[in-house]
Amino acid sequence: MLAMRPDLQQWSEKAIEKSEAVIYAVVAFLLLLIAAALLVQSVVTLAGVFGEKPSTVAVTTLDLLLLVFIVVELLFAVRTMLAKRELVAEPFLLVGIIASIKEIVVLSVKAPDLVGGEKFDDTLGLIGALIAGVFLLALAAWLLRRKEREPSEASNSPTPEAAARQETAQQAT
Repeated sequence: MLAMRPDLQQWSEKAIEKSEAVIYAVVAFLLLLIAAALLVQSVVTLAGVFGEKPSTVAVTTLDLLLLVFIVVELLFAVRTMLAKRELVAEPFLLVGIIASIKEIVVLSVKAPDLVGGEKFDDTLGLIGALIAGVFLLALAAWLLRRKEREPSEASNSPTPEAAARQETAQQAT
């Protein structure tokens, strides 16, 4: 195995770290542009409420706004990666939940037009699968938050046996 000189190794690690920061900054900037474009498109779509069927405009606008939420959550994930230098799972779970809800809303609006056909059954099955996915992602997010609230194993908290001995000693006095 090749050994690098310490100064060369430090220089290469700093160069890679700075490159990562630049890439994350570019991604964050592009996500901001996407969010702005989606917001503008939402306003333009909503302005068309007088020329089209209001329910169609509402669904399209809601679809665009939910996309904005997805982009903002991704932006939060990138910001967290820049600040903490670690990948945080929760924003990606939220993106999955929002994306699933977005599809449920869109499919629910289209479902009445498909009643009586084979596509209606497929659409209901897909909605059911998306709902199950939302529950699984929500469970994963809840478990993740619960895990983060627990004290770490390396902390100075007493073991269950030590805690029981302390309690017994306090009761004896």
